[in-house]
Amino acid sequence: MRGYAPRILTLPAVIGLGFLLVPLTALIGRVEWSTLWVDVTAPAAVSALALSLGTGVIATVVCVILGVPLALLIARSAPRPAAVLRALVTVPLVLPPMVGGVALLFLFGRNGVLGEVLQSIGIRLPFTTAAVVMAQVFVALPFLVLSVEGALRATGTGYEQAAASLGAGRWTILRRITLPLAAPGLVAGTVLCFARAIGEFGATALFAGNAPGVTQTMPLAIYTAFNGGGVGQGTAVALSLLLLIAAIAVLLLVRAWRPEALR
Repeated sequence: MRGYAPRILTLPAVIGLGFLLVPLTALIGRVEWSTLWVDVTAPAAVSALALSLGTGVIATVVCVILGVPLALLIARSAPRPAAVLRALVTVPLVLPPMVGGVALLFLFGRNGVLGEVLQSIGIRLPFTTAAVVMAQVFVALPFLVLSVEGALRATGTGYEQAAASLGAGRWTILRRITLPLAAPGLVAGTVLCFARAIGEFGATALFAGNAPGVTQTMPLAIYTAFNGGGVGQGTAVALSLLLLIAAIAVLLLVRAWRPEALR
């Protein structure tokens, strides 16, 4: 439907769209297509890409394991507790990622609350690959929780109550009623979670560091290249293009799994 908004609003709308798209067009314009494959397959680029994808997958699995029960708890809570829980889950979304990195460092660092205990049993988390995963989970978990919680609230509890009245147990209801009905939100949240994980920069930089082959993910490799170290700028542009392609793929996947797309 065309609606009845004033036509003059089209101008700032087009300017806003251009503000979002023109910089991406400039990025694509700087890609050296003749050397793209060489840039992407450079040892430093492959290392950063493999680390990002590997840690992103692990972080996404952790988010699903922790996030689905949390989303279920929020969706099935009374309105006031649900609002409080939802606000707490949303906090990492509105915080600068570097604040999350500082918080993780103060908690798990050498002098942190849990860091001293872990150090005493020989476990060191900061500036390790495990720290990359933890930073990714911190920033990506809210995306999955909010997506799944919204899907669960939309489906309601009517089918669950009907199944319970027929004698189905809680695990059976969860496996055969609740999760299948929330599948679009779960898939969309998982995809968004993975995309956010591989694109994480701030929390990773502070909590995990920037060691090539250990903690240097694609965003950190790109940042390092444009500050005069690590991979070349051509490789950094190529990695930026890969992240852009990944973001577009994520949007297409999320759109395909929207509830209205399944009707």
